[in-house]
Amino acid sequence: MRNWIKQVFTRTELDRKGKGKKLEKVEIPPSTRLLYTVYISMAMLASLIALQIVHLVVLKSWNSDVWTAIAGLIGTLTGLLLGAKA
Repeated sequence: MRNWIKQVFTRTELDRKGKGKKLEKVEIPPSTRLLYTVYISMAMLASLIALQIVHLVVLKSWNSDVWTAIAGLIGTLTGLLLGAKA
């Protein structure tokens, strides 16, 4: 899972090398802080979904507070992942 997330946030830039001004592709990796934030957010999303399922099975009712947290995390992750390629 970590590889595709790192690939999404890795930037590729062109850099001029040498006297001939030859262009070379340079990959700039994302910061570890950003990667850990995305990993923790995805883990929180999975645990909130599991909590909602357990709440549905055990109490047979929908918890709107958990659903609000799930929707907020989905919005945040979607913004991060779609904004990375912009």
